[in-house]
Amino acid sequence: MSITIYDVAREANVSMATVSRVVNRNPNVKPTTRKKVMATIEKLGYRPNAVARGLASKKTTTVGTIIPDISSIFFSELARGIEDIATMYKYNMILSNSDQNKDKELRLINTMLEKQVDGIVFMGGNITEEHVEQFSTASVPVVLAATYDGSGKIPSVNIDYEEAAFEATELLMSKGHKHPAFIYGQEDIELNNLKFSGYKRALKAANVEVNEDYIINKSYSYEAGINAINQLLSLSEPPTVVFVASDEMALGVIHGAQDRGLVVPKDLEVLGFNNTRLATMVRPTLSTIIQPMYDLGAVAMRLLTKYMNKEEVEESNVILPHRIVERDSTK
Repeated sequence: MSITIYDVAREANVSMATVSRVVNRNPNVKPTTRKKVMATIEKLGYRPNAVARGLASKKTTTVGTIIPDISSIFFSELARGIEDIATMYKYNMILSNSDQNKDKELRLINTMLEKQVDGIVFMGGNITEEHVEQFSTASVPVVLAATYDGSGKIPSVNIDYEEAAFEATELLMSKGHKHPAFIYGQEDIELNNLKFSGYKRALKAANVEVNEDYIINKSYSYEAGINAINQLLSLSEPPTVVFVASDEMALGVIHGAQDRGLVVPKDLEVLGFNNTRLATMVRPTLSTIIQPMYDLGAVAMRLLTKYMNKEEVEESNVILPHRIVERDSTK
């Protein structure tokens, strides 16, 4: 049978309330009593029941984290930032993978709430009215990380995706490229549309008419990058530079171009987005927009702790800085 708080109290000859205070790090316990209770806990191998503690304190010191793809370098960096701050504030983390599937996302939110988490950090694709309704009626706070909510109702931590894409496109045109090609993710995800909007704004500012042949939307994957660059290089007038909305897809672009005999950046320049570890692992190294993945996760978790602990929140929708780093894939 599992050891209970009653067994510890009886063995240490103290009340169950005293054992509870020791387990919950309540300072109102004599040092000698605390030492005796801790020794008994170690001797018996007692493990506190988080659910039972949560029922008593109305807190489980557990947060739920929902991410689209556990295998993604981008989201793993975000999750690391969340976990580090959660640990700092003595929270445990439950991590779930949603596959960026709306039905699964909504189901996982319910599952997290059923597990009585104290808060949720959510990363996903589109934030629909159903998401907003579920978040707004949840009994615990929710913070979005690297996820755009057009309603502005849900606390979030992002960069300015539209401005970042504008600056990247403007930089490429300043290098003498009249019309950079643009490869990005699915159109039904608002964050992707923000990047597309920034790209188009830069073209408009330079009085360049949009060439639809130079715009390709695919899934964010290495294979999608290869397919996209093959499509672009098959044009009668292929582009001289490609702005790609994710590093993983940009690697596919570089390798697809190299497979066709092109030299990057001599024959084709490539600029990515995110600055994941892939950017320095590929050859030539990838010029890219630095999106501070770890910081996005860390700041989102810190914002969540403020809501969970009812601290003052000055800004519910946080925008972190971005910048462009030029490496060897551009001249």
